[in-house]
Amino acid sequence: MDFDQSIFLQALTSKEFLTGAALSLQLAIVSQIAATLIGLGVAMAGISKKKTLRSLAWAYVWFFRSVPTLLLLLIVWNAAPQIIPALRDSWYSPFLAGFIGLSVVEGAFMAEILRSALLSVDSGQKLAARALGLTPAQTFLRVELPQAIKVALPPTGNEFIGMIKYTSLASVISLQELMTTAQVQVATTFRYAEYYTAALVYYLVIVSAVMALQHQVEKRYRWVSKPDRSQVWSKPVPSTLKGL
Repeated sequence: MDFDQSIFLQALTSKEFLTGAALSLQLAIVSQIAATLIGLGVAMAGISKKKTLRSLAWAYVWFFRSVPTLLLLLIVWNAAPQIIPALRDSWYSPFLAGFIGLSVVEGAFMAEILRSALLSVDSGQKLAARALGLTPAQTFLRVELPQAIKVALPPTGNEFIGMIKYTSLASVISLQELMTTAQVQVATTFRYAEYYTAALVYYLVIVSAVMALQHQVEKRYRWVSKPDRSQVWSKPVPSTLKGL
């Protein structure tokens, strides 16, 4: 069976694939935002002076970094409604289940990224901020967090790219995202090469656009120290040093 270019092009421009790609990107964005917020809370607990908070943060990171994402999605979608009757209603959709599963798993990884970023801020800057009369909350929001964000940007961008690919796992809970769309078409036509290649192209385009955006954001917030050439003080070379 040869590769049929017409089927590939038809799939590439079809409404089903466009809708599936948009749903995958939407799920990745909202899950990454939620994971970042969860990770920030867990990271702050992880560097807290209270042992109980540090223990809870460690337990969260340990558990969700250990559980396979695919298994957790199956638990959230199939097992959770058996335990919680409220989840059996129609409002509990595959998108919501995928959002919950991906967010809590990614939150554990973001917690480690943000914890490391917060610890990278020099403690002297925090002491200086307190000496200037800033409250602990103001010190965190105006001094620590802006610097930590710059440190956390590159790994966060990489995690978001990974999140886009992880959305394909939501196919196991019947979410009609990009991977599910390709699998449905393959199941009815058995044209594996054409439909899977179309899905591959969509992932390549989406990830490439995110990588370009990540590069621009990192370039915008990169620390750069450049000397002001207009203020450079030059001194004539002493005659005793000339010719050396």
